[in-house]
Amino acid sequence: MSDTHRLKVEKSEEEWRAQLTPEQFRVTRKHGTERAFTGPNWDNKAAGLYSCVCCGRPLFRSETKFDSGTGWPSFYAPIEPDAVTEHRDRSFFMVRTEIRCADCDAHLGHVFEDGPPPTGLRYCMNGVAMDFTPDEA
Repeated sequence: MSDTHRLKVEKSEEEWRAQLTPEQFRVTRKHGTERAFTGPNWDNKAAGLYSCVCCGRPLFRSETKFDSGTGWPSFYAPIEPDAVTEHRDRSFFMVRTEIRCADCDAHLGHVFEDGPPPTGLRYCMNGVAMDFTPDEA
């Protein structure tokens, strides 16, 4: 974590609904998934920062993004190890590792062990769960 202590972001369901689009709410607060090849930034190749759409926490940098062929933005590492948390997901008759924002518990996606070096991980994220800020030229 960065040098500043981060506080957990807690809001009511009504507050989240007022802040987010219906699709952002469905994915981040209700653990949904956007359809492949439909969300924002799955094919974005610009340099920049991906942050949580719910609380603004920096999550991933473009330098760790890669084309996984899955139709979702994929990264091999978060911006810092404690930017995200891992949770066991037993939905859909399988066991996966769910990834959430460490600050607000927004559902972001899942991590798999079939990614490229140097980590061998594929953080397969929902595009609607993240805002992209391009680097300044």
